[in-house]
Parts: sequence; C-alpha cells; structure tokens
Amino acid sequence: MARNLYGPGVRMGNWNEDIYLEEELMKDFLEKRDKGQLLIQRNRRLKSHLLRPMQLSVTEDGCVHFGDSVMLVSPDHPEPQADLFLPGDLSLCLTPDEIRAHLSDRFELPCGLSAAPTRIPVGRNTFTVLRVDREAIGQVLRFGQNFRLGITLGCETRCSQGQHLRPATPPRWVPSFSESLYLSSDHRTLLRSSKVSWLQEVYLTDEASYLNCWQAAFPDPQLRLEWEGLPVPANTRILINHSHTNRGLAVHRHLFLRTYFGKEAEVAAHTHLDTHRVEMPRNHWMLVTGSPRKEASTMLDVPKPPVEHAPALKPEPEPERAATPGAQ
Repeated sequence: MARNLYGPGVRMGNWNEDIYLEEELMKDFLEKRDKGQLLIQRNRRLKSHLLRPMQLSVTEDGCVHFGDSVMLVSPDHPEPQADLFLPGDLSLCLTPDEIRAHLSDRFELPCGLSAAPTRIPVGRNTFTVLRVDREAIGQVLRFGQNFRLGITLGCETRCSQGQHLRPATPPRWVPSFSESLYLSSDHRTLLRSSKVSWLQEVYLTDEASYLNCWQAAFPDPQLRLEWEGLPVPANTRILINHSHTNRGLAVHRHLFLRTYFGKEAEVAAHTHLDTHRVEMPRNHWMLVTGSPRKEASTMLDVPKPPVEHAPALKPEPEPERAATPGAQ
C-alpha cells in the first residue's frame, strides 16, 4: 500500500533556485521602493503634480493682462447633433499619455489636451497668458493681438520630445520645472491629426515658434471689427483662433477620450460655422480669472446678482374705459 513518506520539512524540486529567486525579487522590490520607481509611487507623484491646487490671477479692471494665470473654460451648451455628450462647463486640461504615465515619470512631447468637466484650478488646467516677445508683463491683452498660452508642470521631472513628429531630430530631455509648455497647433496631415474627429490637432510643446501664437476675436461677426484692438474682457465669451492656420479652438463634447483621469472630451482646432456663417458655441471660450472672495476660487463660483435672475416685470393692463353714449 502506497503511503506518503515525505514530511513538511522535505525539500523537493529546485528548492534552492526558488529561494534565491524570492530573495532577488525582494531585493528588486526594496531597491525600486527606495528609488521611488514603484507603480503606486509614480501614480501618486504624477497626480500630486498635475492635481496640485493653483491660484488664479484676480483682475481689477475686468480685463485679461499678460502674465495672468487663467483657465480656458468652454461654457455649457447643448449638443444638437448627438444624444450623449458631456454637459456643464469644460476646462482645457493637459492630458499625458496613459501608458507612459504609468510606466515613467516623464512626459513625452508633444503632449495631448482634452476638456474635462471641472471648474477647480489645478496644475493641469491653469494656463499663463504670455506675450510673443516675452515682455510687457502686466499690459492688457487686446483683440487681434498675438499671444501664447503656457503651462508649467512645476515638478522636477524631465520631458522628452517625441520622434513621431520629427524623426530626424534626436530625443531631447529638458527640465520641466524651468521650461513652459505652449499651446500649439499645425496643419492636419495623414500622420498627425486629432484622435477621434481627424481634424487639426492641438497639443503642448516646449518649442516657442509661430505655431504657438493665438488671437482673441469677438463672437459676434457684425461687431468684430469694432472690437478690434480693444481690451479682452475676462470671464466673457470670446473666440480663440490660431494665427498660423486661422482655425478656431473648439471642443467636441460628443467625442469622448479615455484619458488618465477618466472620460473627457476631445479638443481640436476647427472653426464650426452655422447656416448664418457664425461661429457655433463649440468655438466659444472664456478666460476665467480668480475671485477676490475667499469662499470662491474662480469667478464662475461667484453668484450672479439677483437682478439678473429676477423675472421681467410685466406691464399692468390698462383699466377698461366706460363706453360713453355718444361713442360709436
């Protein structure tokens, strides 16, 4: 009769190799933990950099100035061409590549963009209005004037320039805390376009060129020439057009992207016109500034005066006049 003559202390198979393998795995784990290379450490570090709270600039005269920290917000509007879309106000946000964000602390340039349903200023959606010549900080931004929109990561990671745009250029690593990423765009090609709509792509890059220049325009085309050269008001609907391609910055609420932070909307450079040749609400943006009140972080959180919400007073009906005997 067969019996199991082996006890728990008997070692079978490649027991010595298994012990050494477990020791090597533990050493590798401890080494990565000390260097901060574990996946959970990278995720926490990335989220702390991109989701850190930011302070927006407070405007005193109601206009946007060079050097102000603002949010680019697309006002809420319905999407008649689709049943499913992201409602509410959407803010322009930096969106790193999901796979590389999990595997490395480095951002690959050019970096993508998306529109997220948030109105809280954080590191990934706070932009700085910059002048093209990098001078005259504090001057008023005017309609028709070229400007740049830059974002600073504020972390000691390094950014790499992707080779899929310029194969002949070797990869460059620049410190992200000393360089700003500029909102850029270029003509659509067969190898470069937006992910879902296949329109002109919008991205972030560290190279300062004419591809980073944008202009603000008044939404009403009949008053656009009258507003040319006037200061750009803050927290008001405007158009943001690309200077090189003359395409308007647009958000597609019905086209979803799977990003590192969840489901967000696609952002592209395309001018959407209606039957009257007027820009549609997809191209409307607001340069949102900070609120001087402590209980509100942005001007979007400040409640409007009650007069604007009060219904219009209807005129009282005139009393009927009594008919006279001689009236016909």
